[in-house]
Amino acid sequence: MKPKPSFLVPVLFAVAFLLGSVSGMAFQTVVIDPGHGGADLGAADSYVYEKHINLDVARRLERSLQEAGFKTIMTRSRDEFIALSERSSIANRQRNAIFVSVHFNSSYRTAALGIETFFRSSSSQKLADYVQKELIKNTRATDRGVKTANFSVLRNTKHPAVLVEGGFVSNKEERSAMCDPLYRQIVADSIARAVVQFSR
Repeated sequence: MKPKPSFLVPVLFAVAFLLGSVSGMAFQTVVIDPGHGGADLGAADSYVYEKHINLDVARRLERSLQEAGFKTIMTRSRDEFIALSERSSIANRQRNAIFVSVHFNSSYRTAALGIETFFRSSSSQKLADYVQKELIKNTRATDRGVKTANFSVLRNTKHPAVLVEGGFVSNKEERSAMCDPLYRQIVADSIARAVVQFSR
């Protein structure tokens, strides 16, 4: 089922906060990376800019993870440009951490849609699997799968690291969904639930 705002309220209550406190965590810190920022808009269509959606979802994810007992580090907390190398460096300065990069997609094919999660190292695959499973279950979006990629932030981060593409800004229907705060909260909560699962 394609993600539409009319479907979001019941889904939100299904995921709203069943996390609770986490004990015996395998890691304590989650580095959250809102993609793009500043002059780097990311995907853009109809005055919707990926950089803004990324940051909003990341802030929601930060709150959810803090409520679950994690320490969080944001690679950016406002609309500014941060080099890819610096994003990895921020993550690599942490101990016992994982890295989650938040993005939304774009395509010249406006019919392209769905969510996908990328990883590079074998230590990251299980996290990517959890993230993708939770996102698809809770958003009802098209499942584009878990994939390997050589993105800079995945290649240069020494911790388990994933990059999430939470839908297509270039797709009218998904763009409408991601402009709804309820949908962005579901994306954030879904990632948080996956992080909790990976921590056990």
